Amino acid sequence: MTKKRLVLTFPHKLVDKPITYHLIKHYDLIVNINKARVTPDEEGLLVVELTGKKKNLDEGIKYLKDLGVKVKSLIRDIKWDKDKCTHCTACVAVCPTKAFSVNREKMEVEFDKSKCIACELCVKVCPYHAIEIVF
Repeated sequence: MTKKRLVLTFPHKLVDKPITYHLIKHYDLIVNINKARVTPDEEGLLVVELTGKKKNLDEGIKYLKDLGVKVKSLIRDIKWDKDKCTHCTACVAVCPTKAFSVNREKMEVEFDKSKCIACELCVKVCPYHAIEIVF
């Protein structure tokens, strides 16, 4: 299984089309929507993680591009500096994907990068600047 994190920008004429349905049904992809901003008569934006066989993933991305959807790889990432972290858990409280969690045995914050969607909420709340965006 291959996984890709993408930013999809939809022209206003496509926001009411069942595009994610087709990715699931016709390309056998798992679609995890991490962030969405879709309103009628405006451009739509989805940050998604697509998972599936490489061939299906490539065909699904081609389908999107052929429709006129702009497809970009999500190139931002979160960097957590464990040495700066005081384990105050501010990041844990705001993390929507549970990428930041508390190890109860050690009573320390842990970071699972594979769950991170780079939403930046943790960056804003970290009082010790132990979390930053990397491009």
